[in-house]
Formats: sequence, C-alpha cells, structure tokens
Amino acid sequence: MQQDLTKGSITRTMLFFAVPMILGNLLQQFYNIADTLIVGRVLGSEALAAVGSAYSLMTFLTSILLGLSMGSGTVFSICFGQKNMDKLKSSIFLSFFFIAIITIVLNLLVFLLIDPILHLLQTPDNIYSMMREYLIVIFFGISATFLYNYFASLLRAIGNSLVPLVFLAISALLNVGLDLLFVLVFSFGVKGAAIATVLSQFVSGIGILCYTFFHFSYLRPEKRHCKWDGGILKEITQFSFLTCIQQSVMNFGILMVQGLVNSFGATVMAAFTVAVKIDSFAYMPVQDFGNAFSTFIAQNYGAKQFLRIKKGIRNAIITSTVFCVMISTIVFLFAKPLMMIFVKPEETEIISIGVQYLRTEGTFYCGIGCLFLLYGFYRAIQKPGMSVILTIISLGTRVLLAYTLSAIPSIGILGIWISVPIGWFLADLVGLLYYLFNPSAK
Repeated sequence: MQQDLTKGSITRTMLFFAVPMILGNLLQQFYNIADTLIVGRVLGSEALAAVGSAYSLMTFLTSILLGLSMGSGTVFSICFGQKNMDKLKSSIFLSFFFIAIITIVLNLLVFLLIDPILHLLQTPDNIYSMMREYLIVIFFGISATFLYNYFASLLRAIGNSLVPLVFLAISALLNVGLDLLFVLVFSFGVKGAAIATVLSQFVSGIGILCYTFFHFSYLRPEKRHCKWDGGILKEITQFSFLTCIQQSVMNFGILMVQGLVNSFGATVMAAFTVAVKIDSFAYMPVQDFGNAFSTFIAQNYGAKQFLRIKKGIRNAIITSTVFCVMISTIVFLFAKPLMMIFVKPEETEIISIGVQYLRTEGTFYCGIGCLFLLYGFYRAIQKPGMSVILTIISLGTRVLLAYTLSAIPSIGILGIWISVPIGWFLADLVGLLYYLFNPSAK
C-alpha cells in the first residue's frame, strides 16, 4: 500500500503511514529480545550480559548504515514530492553504491579491531570469550543490515511502509524458531543465538531487495541514470553523512554509557541489558512516528505545501504527547513484571536495578518523543546539521552527567539513569528555541 503524504487528512495519513513502521521496528527489536529472553532463561546471567553488551556495539554499527540510508531516504522523499523521477532514479543508483562501499569497509574494520573494541568497552574477563564468540558471528550480518535498511528507507520515502513490515515479520518469526533450535536443541550457546539472528537478517535483506527490484519497476534506474552526477552525489552525501553522524553520535554515546555500566560488574550489566530492551521497545513507536513525520514533512516540503506542514507539526505534537503519557504510565506501573519476563524471579538484585532504571526513564518519555519529532523535522527541511547538534547536546549531557554523578558514592548507578532525561529535555529546549526564533526553520 503506497500513500501520497501530500494529500488527505493529515493525522490519519501520518498514522496510517506510521503504523507499519512502528510494527516493523518492534519486530526488529524482537530479534534482540528473542536472544535476550532465550539466552537469559537458558544460558544464565553471564551469557545475558555478554549478548546485551554486544547488542550495544551492534546498535552503534547498525546506526551508521541506518543513518546513511535515512539520509538518502530524505532525498528520495523530496524528489518524490517534486515528482522528479529522473533525479530519484539517479539518486537511487548513486546512493546504493556509495553506502555499499562504506558497508564493506566497515565490515572489514570490525573484524580486524574486535579485540581492541572489547577492551575499550571494559568487558569483564568472565564474559569476554562469550561476547567475542557472539560478535564474530553477528558481524557477518552487517551487509544484510545494509540491504534491509536501504530498501526499507527507499520504499518508505515513496509512501510504502507496509512491504518493509512484511519482510521483518517473516524474518522475526524465523529468528525465534532458529533461536530455539540452535540454543535449546543443538546447545550452540551464545553462538547459536547469533547464527539465528544473522540468518534471519539475510532473509529480510535479500527478500526486500528482490521484491523492490521486481515489483517497483518504476524505481529501477535505467542506463541513462547509471552515471556520475556530482550535484546529486553531493546532496546525497550531505544528507547521508549528517544523518549518519547523528545516528552514530547517538549510539556512540550509548556505547560509552555501556562501558561505564560494564565497570559496575555483570549484575548491573545484566539488569541494564534487559531494561534497555524494554525501554527501547516502549519508546520505539514514538521514534517511528517521528520518522513517519519526517517523511510527511519531506514530501510536502518538496511539493511546497507549507501550510500543510504547519498543520502537520501541530497534529504530530498532540499525537506524540498522548502516546508518551500512556506508555510512561504503563512502564512505571509494570516495571517489575516486565523485568521478570526476561529474568528468573530469584535474580532479585538484577530485577531491582532494572526496575529503578525503567521508572527513572519511563517517567519522562515525553522528552524523547518531542526530540524524535525535532530530529525528523530538521532532517526533512534540509537542515540535518541541526539534528546533529541536538543529538550532541542530548548525548553529550548524558555521558558527562553519567560519568560525573555515578562517581559520587551516594548516587552510584542512579546517576547514569537520571542523566538520560536531563539530556532529552535540554536538547528539546534548544530545538524549540531554534524553531521559534529562526525564520529559516519555518
């Protein structure tokens, strides 16, 4: 189902476009949640800590490819809003090979630097070998991650958010089945969970590539589009690199926090692993709504429908706020039962630490909801640099406060948790002030 976001009811259009994206990313989180649930229940807390710490690293690496794909997707959306199909096809050709080359280089680097990376993350000795074993397998899935995210961004840019959802649904179900087979039946340990994830990623990546190639022939570049165009490549690289920097800074900050968490030992690592999964799952819908909002703004920006953009901003703020209040209430009230889905009841210390994290973060989801809208808005109106600035403010505050406050004995790990919402609201303030007092942002 393809939608033209420049027409029709604004709120309904955004929601209909956003729902498949929300479901799709929830399923993508399900990849890692399946690993966490099965590993935590079957292999124990040390294996859980290894997989969780590896997840933070993989999220950082994936964010590079996701940022490049999202940046290209913004260019695709603007071209589609302008009805400039020749430029769209040229952009598809150039961006695909540009990001593919970066993917190959990234893949080689992580294999060569795996041990220095693990030492940088302050990985405890008792889980070092398990984490290394898990990552060696997971790194083989980087190219599959590129394929899925690239073609998902392309299809969403033209208003089709349903096809990416279908391929993720198939892949998520396969991931769960293979997890159970490799971990429970074959007893492959953490390596089995990694193999299941990689095979599932290749199913979604190759599947969406083939589907797009055969079913969206009007997107297929022709011979005249397959050539060097410095102007288009410059536009693509500007959007892609800035969006990539934004995503990378965001996840590098999280990676630095992961290193700090690791210094508190395997118990805190295990609690953080589970709590972050729940946290990400909780605010993922509003993150995807922000991405849908970005596509809405980009298409209407290309079509020069500025009044529709202003109405869209107002409706998006209301929708995001309502959702954030609802999800904050749920996470705060049910933090303990949510932790116990992944952790055995006798692991009382892990559960207690995880509950503290979830109630601290969950109370302030409105802050991150607003931030995702600001990221999407500035990316769509060709100001991706502003999104980078907001990310640096948010994550810089988080990292600085986390290291400072956690060093105070009376605060400890609580300092890591409370630094997050402070970073969100400071970035929100800067983003809103820039919009209100800068005419070029309107």
